[in-house]
Amino acid sequence: MKSIKIFAVLLCFTASLCQAIAQDKRTYKVGILVDRTNPEVAPLINKLKNEVKAVVGEDAIIVFPEEAILINNFDLERARNNYEQLLASDIDIILAFGVLNNEIISPLAVHQKPTILFGAVNRDVQQLDLSKANSGIENFTYLIESESYQDDLNRFKELSDFKNLGIAMDTQIAEILPLKEIFDAELARLDADYRLIAFESVDDIIANLDGIDAFYMAGGFFMTTEEKKVLIQELLDRKLPSFTVNGPADVKLGFLATLQAEENLDQFFRRIALNIEAYVTGTPMAELPVFIDYNPRLTINYSTSDIIGFPMKYSLIGETDFVGEFRNVLSEKEYDLLTVINEALEQNLSIQSNQRDVDLASQDVKTATSNYLPSLTASGTATYVDPDLAEISNGQNPEFSTTGNLTLNQTVFSESANANITIQKKLQKAQQEDFNASQLDLIFDAANAYFNVLILKANTQIQVRNVDLTKRNLEISQQNFEAGQSGKSDMLRFRSEMAQNTQAMVEAINQLEQGFLFLNQILNNPSNLEIDVTDVGLDEGIFEEYKYNDLFALLDNPSLREPFVDFLIEEAYRNAPELKSLGYSLEATDRNIRLNGYGRFLPTVALQGQYSSTFNRSGAGSTVPPNLGFGLVDNFYTAGASISIPIINQNLNNINRQTALIQKDQLEINKDNLELGISVNVRNGVLNLVNQMSNIQLSKISEETAAEALELTRASYSEGAVNIVQLLDAQNNYLNAQLARANAVYNFLINALQLERFLGYYFLLNTKEKNDEFKQRFFEFLNNQN
Repeated sequence: MKSIKIFAVLLCFTASLCQAIAQDKRTYKVGILVDRTNPEVAPLINKLKNEVKAVVGEDAIIVFPEEAILINNFDLERARNNYEQLLASDIDIILAFGVLNNEIISPLAVHQKPTILFGAVNRDVQQLDLSKANSGIENFTYLIESESYQDDLNRFKELSDFKNLGIAMDTQIAEILPLKEIFDAELARLDADYRLIAFESVDDIIANLDGIDAFYMAGGFFMTTEEKKVLIQELLDRKLPSFTVNGPADVKLGFLATLQAEENLDQFFRRIALNIEAYVTGTPMAELPVFIDYNPRLTINYSTSDIIGFPMKYSLIGETDFVGEFRNVLSEKEYDLLTVINEALEQNLSIQSNQRDVDLASQDVKTATSNYLPSLTASGTATYVDPDLAEISNGQNPEFSTTGNLTLNQTVFSESANANITIQKKLQKAQQEDFNASQLDLIFDAANAYFNVLILKANTQIQVRNVDLTKRNLEISQQNFEAGQSGKSDMLRFRSEMAQNTQAMVEAINQLEQGFLFLNQILNNPSNLEIDVTDVGLDEGIFEEYKYNDLFALLDNPSLREPFVDFLIEEAYRNAPELKSLGYSLEATDRNIRLNGYGRFLPTVALQGQYSSTFNRSGAGSTVPPNLGFGLVDNFYTAGASISIPIINQNLNNINRQTALIQKDQLEINKDNLELGISVNVRNGVLNLVNQMSNIQLSKISEETAAEALELTRASYSEGAVNIVQLLDAQNNYLNAQLARANAVYNFLINALQLERFLGYYFLLNTKEKNDEFKQRFFEFLNNQN
């Protein structure tokens, strides 16, 4: 009971203490001056307000009255009135943003209220004293921006080597700032011409793009996203490289590049909040630092670089962030899976060559059957005989004679011809089945190449994100080193990781290009044809239509899995073209065995006929002596039949029969081995599918867990609670989990199609009726098992 009373007293004391502290907090009203706003700038103002409240909240109460957020809309007189309005109000601190507010405030020698000037203008045209570490002016400080036209133009020149640059700037700003003097000097140093495009709308910019070879957006902070998209599309259509001063958000929309880091805005807001915190805790405005140590980093839109044909310099990859989808935006054709398969079957060179093998086998059948077609031969002969011999030949062999013959041969029966016809027909069917097997292989190879491209695309995106993650970890290690929480070795280790991960990203990009090359080869496309592939999912598109989730559910049922595997093996035996090919080869071999067995005693029967004609006779012996009493016949024919039976043929028949028996034995061994291989392949295919099913489920959990673990580890590392090894392990674990998650569905579908290849039956390429028959056969098989 005594303990309870003490605890209650402590609670009351704690509550009283908290109330007293809260009452001691001073309330500061903060006013904001901006040149212009729009629906997209307004969230940034809210973000700034939230950052200030979060940082200063323990020391003071910060209030941003809505009536103290004043906009001048690029009206100088209104900007002056807005500033004077805040001076006359009960506002405690003024935050001033923009060029016009800078024109009003920066020339003042005396500041009646604490004022922070920021986001005023590019540092190359800054009117403030940049040599000072602080303002040295009572109630006044400012922040020096990271933006530098000189740095941007140097890097843009290095990227594109422009000769005639278009530079866009808001008209109101261009009228105030001495831009001509600055750009004249910078572009002369870079040996390039330029055109300053002052604009009030995106149409003003588009109307002035002719004659330039590159575009630099030096203003445009207040442009809407839709306006930027219109401008970007025009730049893409003209294939103009572009550079923006406004950061990675614009590069994600489609500008080619920027030198502003994504973290710069957050860092800027944090510094404003820290300055306010320092002021409310007693540090004079005049002593607050004005510089922010930014880390400029090049960001390039990969998709934009492809569209405009911009050559990517590998020398810059180590210091470059990439945004944009790794999608072939130049693709002349985008393929889905069925299109890939159908075009491969029609156009693939290997399958066309295999088709010629079938055609040649058909020709062999025609050659074999031609043995039963008649043979008709015409011949002519001109003869000269020795005159002395001709003289005594009684007209039978004249000195000069010309004769002609027509000879007809017709096979009536031949066992060897019959056997050859049968054998060639069987071999032609075997060749057709080999061709069918080649088609099945090609279907899987084409699908595998298709999914390989999808896997490589996912891998590339993940490697790019991993480089970005390493970059953020490197920044944390640098901050820890500067704060004394870790040694320099951590920072060096992350720099090494950055180099290695960047190389992995480069390899991933090139592997994706190789994937497109291989797919082009399968489709018999020109190797330089730009193509892309559409993404697929297990529960969408053709895989949803053909109910691949049913296969998933069937294999997930242990009681049905084994009978289903037995059924699949039976189906594979029934469908396998390789088994059918061996069956036809066996039938051909059996026919050869019969030919060289009893068939050798069967006679060969043929008919022959000949018609002969003597066209002329002359010279010695060309006539019959009158005393012989007969004349010469110039035209006559003969006809006959022949039958032959081989008795002894150098023992070749026995040798041929023994050879055929050995070949038959070899084919039967091959058939048994093939059946065993099919059974093993089907079982392995099912096990692989089960593995991938598990991977789909677990990889999702693994990625989510690894992501959470990485965030916790990184937060702990930033506080010095864990070492670099633990952070690297967490990052690598997250990388592997992402890769496994991205590839899980693709690998499942690849393994499903591989199993269908083993079955000799692709569900995707068969009608619903055929697939329903397949299911019905399984149910019948299941009933017979019971």
